[in-house]
Amino acid sequence: MSSLPIENSKQLLNRVGKILEKGSQIEIRNLVHSLYPAETAHILEALEPEQRAKIWLVIPPSVMGEILVEVNVDVGSSLLKITDRKDLIAACENMGSDSMVDLLHVLPEPLLSQVIETIGAQNRSRFEKTLRYAEHTAGGLMSQDVLTVRSDVTLDVVARYLRKRGKIPTGTESLIVVDRTEQFQGILPLSQFLASDPHSKVADVMDSRGIAVIYSMPSRDVVRLFEQRNLLSMPVVADDGKVIGRITIDDIVDVIREEADHSLMGMAGLTEEHDMFSPVMTSAKRRAVWLGINLLTAFLAAWVIDLFEDTIQQIVALAVLMPIVASMGGIAGSQTLTLVIRGLALQQVSAGNTWSLLIKEVSVGLVNGLIWSVVVASIAGFWFHNMHLGLLLGSAMMINLVCAALSGVTIPVVLDRLGIDPALAGGVLLTTVTDVVGFMAFLGLATLFLL
Repeated sequence: MSSLPIENSKQLLNRVGKILEKGSQIEIRNLVHSLYPAETAHILEALEPEQRAKIWLVIPPSVMGEILVEVNVDVGSSLLKITDRKDLIAACENMGSDSMVDLLHVLPEPLLSQVIETIGAQNRSRFEKTLRYAEHTAGGLMSQDVLTVRSDVTLDVVARYLRKRGKIPTGTESLIVVDRTEQFQGILPLSQFLASDPHSKVADVMDSRGIAVIYSMPSRDVVRLFEQRNLLSMPVVADDGKVIGRITIDDIVDVIREEADHSLMGMAGLTEEHDMFSPVMTSAKRRAVWLGINLLTAFLAAWVIDLFEDTIQQIVALAVLMPIVASMGGIAGSQTLTLVIRGLALQQVSAGNTWSLLIKEVSVGLVNGLIWSVVVASIAGFWFHNMHLGLLLGSAMMINLVCAALSGVTIPVVLDRLGIDPALAGGVLLTTVTDVVGFMAFLGLATLFLL
């Protein structure tokens, strides 16, 4: 595969660009053959559609499926449009069962039916059953390629069974122990298996504290278990306790990356499945809705300013200073919002500690409000030779920072309880609150005390 020293992603992408400029099919083919599927997927996502096609057309069917599993949905859809169906079916036949399940989740329906028809009756039944599990659950993550051993046999019997089997599933670091009815009993780490007396029974050396998850557990909870218990793999069981699959650490890494991408892109109203080089009109259409929502909130803030038009005309300095109040509130609120969204994602925010978190964040808002209102009041007072104006600016900032902290906690908590992703909608709502409260507080106080 890749030669040493290993290139980072940027260096690899630069090398690909130079090869594509030369237009040498041989160099492109040699490059593709030297890369892992995930590296090729990363390159494809970073290339323009025309360059992407040049790479894709020299990729052998034996690795096409593995690459399609790694790229995002938009890029995968564009690649499927230029893929010969015979090549795709051949790609599916060369894939492991775990990757095959991932691919079946992203194939469009007409093509999905064709692929399932060509993979054999035994595999077809297994994959159709797997597709019934929800995507973002333990069942959707798991592979059915599992290795189980009985608890009432000796380690010597297990060793003979493994030699007869010939190979074990990729990523296996422990054997799953079951009873006669396939009920989960525990795990047998390979390190323990190799170091124990061959005449010992599995039940005597296995780890009975090993855990299994039910197929319906949300993937976020599965990730948390892997993190908290430093797991490399975990069995998955049905409602009756029978082992039906396993989840390995590589599946968990994919989930972690997807969650991070989702949170980052959600802040801008986008999804992690967007193609960076999708057509202009497609991208514009997707972003138009979010821009429209932001425009409505901007008009709301503008309406608040318009209410104090007479005040602004008499004291022009207000127009200069009022963005400071809204900006400081927006930054303070974003800090609290980010903290709470992270806490919700990690399930560290609950009904029991929400009130304490709210009091703490409002207290932080008060402290920062006191500090920065003094600074801002002093600067504004000297700037415009009007200490009364400075005091009003400081007071408005204090009010807005406290409201920002209050909103930064309540908005994501309420959205989460309503089943709305706080990462997607929280930022817009918070900006609206801090803008409206900031302008209202500053201009309202100015109207009351300066006119």
